[in-house]
Amino acid sequence: MSIFKRGRVYWYHFVFNGRHVQESTKQGNPRVARQIEAAHRTSLAKGEVGIREKKPVPTFAEFCRDRIEPWASSRFNQNTWRWYRAGLRAICANHTLAGLRLDEITSEHADALAARRKAEGLEIASVNASLRVLRRVLRLALKWKVISAIPDINLLRGERHRERVLSPDEEMRYLAACPEPLGAIATILADSGMRPDECYRLEWPYITFAAGKHGTLLILHGKTIAARRRLPLTQRVRMLLEDRWIASGKPQEGFVFPAPTKSGHADHSTIKKQHVRALKLSGVRSFVLYSFRHTFATRLAENGIDAWALTRIMGWSDVSMAKRYVHLGDDVIHRAMSQKESLRFPLQEQDEAEQTSGN
Repeated sequence: MSIFKRGRVYWYHFVFNGRHVQESTKQGNPRVARQIEAAHRTSLAKGEVGIREKKPVPTFAEFCRDRIEPWASSRFNQNTWRWYRAGLRAICANHTLAGLRLDEITSEHADALAARRKAEGLEIASVNASLRVLRRVLRLALKWKVISAIPDINLLRGERHRERVLSPDEEMRYLAACPEPLGAIATILADSGMRPDECYRLEWPYITFAAGKHGTLLILHGKTIAARRRLPLTQRVRMLLEDRWIASGKPQEGFVFPAPTKSGHADHSTIKKQHVRALKLSGVRSFVLYSFRHTFATRLAENGIDAWALTRIMGWSDVSMAKRYVHLGDDVIHRAMSQKESLRFPLQEQDEAEQTSGN
């Protein structure tokens, strides 16, 4: 037995099954300290305390059922939860991957999942959605200390992003063909850059007509913490919301766009048919409502707004998100390059000064 004194109390240390055990007895009597050490050795031999076997790592399907689904369904809104649920079901349909323990999943398994999903005829965006869900699950398992490491999961290249930017003429023709409530929703999206789900969930208490030049609206819920923000109303959004408020009897509470849905407000399914009809009547090339967010961000950037201000307005958690949302046209690039002739740079001024002095 090996004990030693540190301060006023005795400690013991020994090696058990190749592992070093060292603990304080919290006792000042060496005889009692030796008894405690002997008891600890006996307990370890019986497997009662001390170095215990690690908890078995759950399979992917078990972890999703017991941990991920309850977490996602209580944390996110309905649309985000549906995204998680669809991705989890798609992955668990692959019984080989679903039956693996989390610490057994490798990059090779992720590649095999991508190949199988692609062989089913899915677009690259849909395949990458499954890979993103898999990556998210493994990262949460690492964060919650269920596993100690995760493999690299690479997305497939060639995914088509929502890069559609509407021209002013397309926006005007589309809005003119929209019935209500799609017309009001699309107008707000075009003038605020809000996410569609943020617009659907607008409530009257969060809209103030007295603040600012035309009023403001407060966004409380979104994909990230940065989504909480206050945005000024444009004149046409102010008139639209004020007319809707008066027509509804000037309510003090409730959704701006109520609908007979489970959530109580309008959602994608509520206006899907109206959107398809408006596209057909207007003759505008097909786009999704989320394209208004890309259009809004692009127009602000074209008008020279600061990247940090744009990040705050859009409710992004990182300024790098601008790379995904701002799609500058060739005319903007050419205009920026043409302005170079009028700019003065330190090195250019130095060269000109040297040439003048040399003459």
